[in-house]
Parts: sequence; structure tokens; C-alpha cells
Amino acid sequence: MAPRAGQPGLRGPLLQGQLLPGLLLAAAALSRPVAPCPFQCYCFGSPRLLLRCASGAELRQPPRDVPPDARNLTIVGANLTVLRAAAFADGDADGEEAATPGVRLPFLTALRLTHNNIEVVEDGAFDGLPSLAALDLSHNPLRALGGGAFRGLPALRSLQLNHALARGGPALLDELDAALAPLAELRLLGLAGNALSRLPPAALRLPRLEQLDAHLNALAGLGPDELRALERDGGLPGPRLLLADNPLRCGCAARPLLAWLRNATERVPDARRLRCAAPRALIDRPLLDLDEARLRCADGDLDGRGEETDAAGPELEASYVFFGLVLALIGLIFLMVLYLNRRGIQRWMRNLREACRDQMEGYHYRYEQDADPRRAPAPAAPAGSRATSPGSGL
Repeated sequence: MAPRAGQPGLRGPLLQGQLLPGLLLAAAALSRPVAPCPFQCYCFGSPRLLLRCASGAELRQPPRDVPPDARNLTIVGANLTVLRAAAFADGDADGEEAATPGVRLPFLTALRLTHNNIEVVEDGAFDGLPSLAALDLSHNPLRALGGGAFRGLPALRSLQLNHALARGGPALLDELDAALAPLAELRLLGLAGNALSRLPPAALRLPRLEQLDAHLNALAGLGPDELRALERDGGLPGPRLLLADNPLRCGCAARPLLAWLRNATERVPDARRLRCAAPRALIDRPLLDLDEARLRCADGDLDGRGEETDAAGPELEASYVFFGLVLALIGLIFLMVLYLNRRGIQRWMRNLREACRDQMEGYHYRYEQDADPRRAPAPAAPAGSRATSPGSGL
């Protein structure tokens, strides 16, 4: 609609009043210095800066030129091998620990270091990250973990170590137990796929832990001490526990675990997926579907190692009884057939006996004939003599 006559200047001040704040904000944003993105990394967003570095085998230490306002840092597919002390703090480029490591990334809240071939994490490797709340070291072949590896992470809430501890053996599990002790604020701990035969005691004692992911390990069960450690004093809720895909041994040692599961099913979201791996008679049976009477040990064995014989007893006895009944039925049928055909069997036996007697008589007659001297063959004529006949006259 065309402007009315006599009001030519109404829209000018109005447009200026609307555009002026936007222009001021744009000028402020342009005047703010922007930190460069590290080499071979991708930076997304501001001010919550997200970095993703996938440099391949060329990257052997964390990048030193990460913008100080970075909030999320992801390094995937590198060859870091060793995370030295204060690897993400201000210090020497060679990775040597400084006397007082400075805070270089004060706003970093999430650090993801998966698939980086990390084998060693030294003490204080994450010093200088006061705001870090989530750390992911999954899918790294860890062999050594310093007892103070996580000491500089007071705000850590989530720690993922999935598929990272299988190569370290029992010694690495002891080191992990010491490294977890200072993490009083930890809420989520991931230990899946590590072939653990037991849970780290320090993980069960974390006061604020809300979930412990221990599926896909080598846990044969949980003992009474571990179950007691999962409870909290003062009526506080204990942590949730993920235990699926573990080779549970359903013997007498599994009775405390079964009773605990039935009283706190909500604490184990995957409780219905827990299945027995031993004894043989209970393989692949859901643990929650079993009665405690089925979880028995062999005589004199209270640690669950000999329950296979006793727990499998009822099923084996039933199979043996059934097999015996089948054999008895077959034998009874065989005897009935013999009884119903007794005359035919007698006739067959008589004919067989007569045939054998005739055969033996034939052998005896031929033997006598061969032994008669009158039936001996005539001696052969000497060589060179002439055979003469009676009428030859010679």
C-alpha cells in the first residue's frame, strides 16, 4: 500500500530503530577474535565449540592449538599410544609434566578419545581440565593405567572404558581400582566388553554412582560381598547394574544373586536377559525362571565348582529312566515275537539240525571212500617203456 501523502518520513525512523540493535550485535560478533581451528580438525559452532579430529596415524599427541573456548573435543583414529601427564594442559610440547600445569581448556566438558591405540595413561594425564564431565576411552588397547590417571577431574560424571581393558590382565584391573577411587562425583561407569571376571571394588564403593555397565564380560556371578557393596546407607538408591551377556554359573553360589535380583529387579534393567552358561543341564535357561532348589552344589563343595553333577542329576536320572523303559519295551516285544512263533522256530531248528546231520554224513561217507585201499590209483608206467597190449604178441 502506498504511503499516505503528508507522511513521507514515518518508515525511516521505524526501520532504523529495528535494524540498529541487529547491526550492533553483528558488529560485536565480527569484532570478537576467533581462535583458529587446529590442523586436520573440524570446528563446529560457537560459543559451545565442538572439535572433531580424525588425523589417522600422524597424530601422536593431543593437538596443542585447541581453542580455549572449546566445549567438546573428539579425537578418533589417531595413534596417541601414551597419554603423558598434563597432556591437555599448558606445558612442554614434548609432553613432559610441568611444575604447575596451566589450565588451557577451562570450558572443556566432553572428551572422546576412542579408537586411538592408547596403551598407557600416566598419572595426571587429564590435569588442567577442571570442567570435564564426560570422558570416553573406549576401544583402546590399554595395558597400563596410572593410579592417579583421573586425579585432576573433580567434575567428572561419566567415564566410558568399554572394550579397553581386556589386554591388560589382572594387573590392569588392580590399577583401575586405584584410579577410580578419587572420582567421588562419578555417575556413569562403562566397563562393557572387557572380559572381567570380577567387578572393581572401588567401582562398587563410588558414593554417587547411578549406573554401572558390566555387560559382555566374563562374570560367573556376584558374591554376597559385591551385592552388599551395591547397597547404600541411609536408604539411598543404589546404582543400576547391566549384566547381560555374561557366562553366569547357575550353581549354589548363584543363590544370593537370584534372591537379590527378585528383590531389586528394577536395579537390573536387563535382568530378563541373564542366562545360565553352566551347568550343562541349565545352559541358556533364564536365571529368573529358576528355583533356588535347582541351584545346588555337589556334596562337600560349597563354592559352586561342583554343582554341575548335582544340578544336572534330576534331568539325567529322568533320561536314564526313560531310556531303560524303552529298552524294556523292546525286550518285551522281542520275547512276545519268540513266544508266538515258537512252533515255527522249533520246526526251523529241527530242519537245521537235520540239514547239518545230512551234511556231516556226506562228509563221513566221502572220507571213508577216500580211505579205502582198493580205490588207490594204479602206479604210473616208467618213462621210456612201451605200452604193450595182450594181443600184440610181443
